[in-house]
Amino acid sequence: MTFPSHVDVAIVGAGAAGLAAARTLETSQLSVVVLEARPRIGGRSQTLTFPNDIIFDVGCEWLHSADRNAFVDIAKTLNIEVSQARPHWREQTFNIQFPADDFRAFRVASDQFYERCEEAAELDDDRPASACLEPGNRWNGLIDAISTYINGTELNRVSIHDMDAYEDSEINWRPRRGYGALIAAYGAPCPVALNTQVLVIDHSGSRVMIETSRGTISAAKAIVTVPTTLLANESIRFRPALPEKVVAAAGLPLGLANKVMLAIDASPDFIEAMPANGHLFSATDRAAVGSYDLRPFGQPCIAGFFGGAFARDLEDADALATQSIDDIVKLLGSEFRGKLRPLAVSRWANDPFAQGSYSHALPDHAEDREELAVPLDNRLFFAGEATSPHFFSTAHGALESGIRAAREVLDSV
Repeated sequence: MTFPSHVDVAIVGAGAAGLAAARTLETSQLSVVVLEARPRIGGRSQTLTFPNDIIFDVGCEWLHSADRNAFVDIAKTLNIEVSQARPHWREQTFNIQFPADDFRAFRVASDQFYERCEEAAELDDDRPASACLEPGNRWNGLIDAISTYINGTELNRVSIHDMDAYEDSEINWRPRRGYGALIAAYGAPCPVALNTQVLVIDHSGSRVMIETSRGTISAAKAIVTVPTTLLANESIRFRPALPEKVVAAAGLPLGLANKVMLAIDASPDFIEAMPANGHLFSATDRAAVGSYDLRPFGQPCIAGFFGGAFARDLEDADALATQSIDDIVKLLGSEFRGKLRPLAVSRWANDPFAQGSYSHALPDHAEDREELAVPLDNRLFFAGEATSPHFFSTAHGALESGIRAAREVLDSV
C-alpha cells in the first residue's frame, strides 16, 4: 500500500491484536493504517506448507479454549476447516519410557500440583509456582517441562496469581490448514504497511508522530500491539518516555517455545506403521524434555516442541533438528536415523520483532497485565496477548485485546 503521511489511527504491529483492531475500526469513518516491521502479517503466527501436504505452524497452532475462542467462528465465516480431534500432549504412544502405572502416577502428581497452586493463589502474597511442587516428587521434572510448553519458562519464574487468572476450558482444536493461515486470511482486508519498522512514538505534541524506517507518519491516535520484549528493552522508544509501561512490560517477559518439523522419507508401509496423531516425550525425569507429535493429521512427518531454557539452549546452538532426530532414534530405533529430514525450525528468541514466544507474569507481577493495558491521554492505546486478563499467551487473547483497544479508540472520539 502507499505509505500515508496522516491518519486518524495508526496501529503498531500486524499480529492478531493489531489485525483485530483494524478489522474493528473498518466500518468507522476513521482512516487507519497498520505498521508492520516484517514483510508479512501475522506476528507470532505463520504457516508454512511443504511437499506431501505437510502443514507447519511456526508459531501458534492450537485454538485453545475452542468453545470460547473467537477464531473458531472466524474460521467458519472464512470456510476454513477446523479439526476437533483432541490433542495427546500428556500421553505417551507405545508406552515407551512411560508404562501405564507410571502414566497414572504422573497424572495424579500433576493434578495435585495444580490443586495446590489453586489453593496458594487464594492467598494475598504471590509466589513462584515452583513453591507448590512436592519436594522430592519424581514427577517434578516433567511437571516443570510442561510449564515450559504452557508458559515458555520454568515454574520458578511463573506467578501463581497469574496462573490462576488464566481461563482454560481444556478444549483444544486446530485449523486444518494452519492457525497462521487462518490469521493471515482474517487480516487480509487490513490496510497494512509492510517492512515498516516503528522506531519512535512521539506523543509530545497535539498529534502522535510515529518515526518509522520509511518516514514519519502523523496520527490522531495510536494503538500499540507489539510484544512486551520490545517495550521492556525500548526497541520502540516513546517521547516523552513511559517508564510505567516499560516496568509493566518487564514484569511480563516472553517465554520461549520452539518447534521443528521433520519429514519422514520412507515407504508408505513404514510411515503408516506409526500411529497418526501419536505423542512421545523424550524423557520423563527432567525439565529439558522434547515433546513430539507423530504424524499430525496423518502427515508423513514428526513435529518437535521445546520450551524454556532447553529451547533457548538449542536455539542458540542451532541444534533443534539434531536434538529431535537423536531423540526419535533413541525412542523408536536406529532405522529412523536415515529417514528423518528437517524441513523447518522456529527461532523466536532470535526474531528481532518478537524476541520470544508468549508472555508470562513473573512472581509479584500479575497486576502488570492491567497496567500495560491502560490507555494514556485518550491518544495512546495498548493491546496484545500480554494485556489479556484471562487469555494471555494465546492468539485469541490477542484478538480480544485488539478489539478492546479499538473500542476504546471509538469511545474516545
